[in-house]
Amino acid sequence: MAAAPAPVQTQPSRSRRALVAGSVGNFIEWYEFGVYGYFATIIASHFFTPEGGSDVEGLVKTYASFALAFFFRPIGAAVFGRLGDRIGRRPTLILVICLMTGATALIGVLPTYATIGAAAPWLLTLLRILQGLSAGGEFGGAVSVMTEFAPPGRRGRYGAWQSFTVALGLLGGAGAAALLATVLTESQLNGWGWRLPFLLTLPLGLVALWLRLRLDETPAFTRETREKHEPVRPPVGETVRAVALGAGRVMGWSAAGYTFLVVLPSYLQSTLNATFQEALVATVLANLGFAASILPAGIVSDRIGRRKVMLAGAVLVVALALPLLNLVQNPDVSTYAKGAALFGAGAAVGLMAGPGPAMLAEMFPTTVRYTGLGLSYSLSNAVFSGCAGLIITEMIKRTGNVDIPAYYAAATCAVSVIALLTLRGDDHKRALR
Repeated sequence: MAAAPAPVQTQPSRSRRALVAGSVGNFIEWYEFGVYGYFATIIASHFFTPEGGSDVEGLVKTYASFALAFFFRPIGAAVFGRLGDRIGRRPTLILVICLMTGATALIGVLPTYATIGAAAPWLLTLLRILQGLSAGGEFGGAVSVMTEFAPPGRRGRYGAWQSFTVALGLLGGAGAAALLATVLTESQLNGWGWRLPFLLTLPLGLVALWLRLRLDETPAFTRETREKHEPVRPPVGETVRAVALGAGRVMGWSAAGYTFLVVLPSYLQSTLNATFQEALVATVLANLGFAASILPAGIVSDRIGRRKVMLAGAVLVVALALPLLNLVQNPDVSTYAKGAALFGAGAAVGLMAGPGPAMLAEMFPTTVRYTGLGLSYSLSNAVFSGCAGLIITEMIKRTGNVDIPAYYAAATCAVSVIALLTLRGDDHKRALR
């Protein structure tokens, strides 16, 4: 009897490679979005505040550009998701990382308003649109790769790496901004130093491209295309309902995450008169709390279910958002207490972000998974993350109420609580469809 051919590669090795290749694109994407948020006041002065314009007006326009990029995410999720569900996860993710890297690096060499006039904000907005398209295609593909390669009973752990690399990307952006603010003078930082973090994405993108070129196609997609000449796709109405429900389940994660992790620096500077360095330290603490809870939350969700862990995070934000923000606002509270509050706020968001990717992957069959989970996440981010800075800044400007960030985070998490109650408690035990 002839011996069976030995496998080319063991499953654990392929799973780890998929984890790294999927994670690196998420890191680059959120590093850039973090950098854009952290340097929002500087970008506003260079691109959206011509001579005579107010700082608040420029900041609102900067966040409008920020929001516009998010509204192109669902389009990217639909276009690249369609490709990923038809031609495969691997080639689509390669295309996505090339587009993302190129658009981000070009921001680092973009002429300002003082150089080319009104064309500057339009060019910046165009690059933000390209970033939005690529980011929309990144999440669905990365999570599909991670969860479809995950060993049995570990989808929560593997999917949590998507969220964990989001935290690492935001921390990387904050670290780069803090380092530049430390080693450069204020005039150097405002003049050319802000460009360096964007240019850094070029070598990072080349590393990501190399990793994805070595990536195998996922077993689930390969099996689906081999077994069926024409893959059977669920009815459109069923997929649309699942997308809407998925968006509701991650709404609080999206809104609270951006409120506490990205919008916070500009809020502290423009509303509480904090320095740039103080705002960055506060953001780093919130992101550390976020990062610290993500992987444990994903691992625990493999044991007790996604619903319990995500509900815990959403309920905590609803209950604690206002008290924590009031504590940060109080000048008589110690720095350590404020740091602990920010760390705790980030940790609560991490409880939703850890199990979230696996939860979304489990909602859709292989034939529409890339598209479905990408659209759910992108729609939620477009409305509730991309608009967070714009809504919060404009509402504070109109009402003078400095508690708006807490109300925004708590309200969106309250809606997520309702949506998460519809989640079955045993989905984590079922095989992917």
